[in-house]
Amino acid sequence: MNILTILQVVTTETTELTTTGTHEETFLSLAMKGGWVMLPIILLSIVAVYIFFERYFAINNARKIDLNFMNRIRDYIMDGKIDAAKSLCLSTDNPVARMIEKGISRIGRPLNDVNAAVENVGRLEIYKLEKGLPTLATVSGGAPMIGFLGTVIGMVQAFMEMSSSGNNINVSQLSQGIYTALITTVAGLIVGIIAFFAYNILVAKVEKVVNTLEASTTEFMDLLNEPA
Repeated sequence: MNILTILQVVTTETTELTTTGTHEETFLSLAMKGGWVMLPIILLSIVAVYIFFERYFAINNARKIDLNFMNRIRDYIMDGKIDAAKSLCLSTDNPVARMIEKGISRIGRPLNDVNAAVENVGRLEIYKLEKGLPTLATVSGGAPMIGFLGTVIGMVQAFMEMSSSGNNINVSQLSQGIYTALITTVAGLIVGIIAFFAYNILVAKVEKVVNTLEASTTEFMDLLNEPA
């Protein structure tokens, strides 16, 4: 009996089992048949979901800014009310306000020093927003690889069973290896695909915040460059 015949027998038996009663299989029972490899895949899925929602709301909060914020800052600075402008920044909880506050605290120094201070704060704010994104990227690449590891382990188990059984191959003995091979692959790919899309969604949102920070920095520096 060659390998193709064996796989055909396994496929036939699996199809018959599916049509006669495996509709009652739950996600948990299927996951358990995937073996121990499913544990890290499940843990990675939990990590990915947590990072996505935590960063999603954090980035959304960072994007919230009063449309009149820069206008008020301009008015305060043009009127010489530096302390009022600084107080407004301190009472506003977003990256733009923290950047502008640092710039206001450097007013009176050379403009290059002011610009450098503002940019340093901006880089720090971006770093805070990107927290967790490298981990999410790792999950998107690591989960499918762990799933493929489960596939290899499952196939090794199946061929070991075939080797030890000789010509008396029992399909039920091979089913566990086949389950491990198929289920871990599907689970790993699902987690990896979801993490991949989640990562790119967050990166796109961070880029929008970066654009806002750059625009605010330019507007603030232009304000300082205006003649008195």
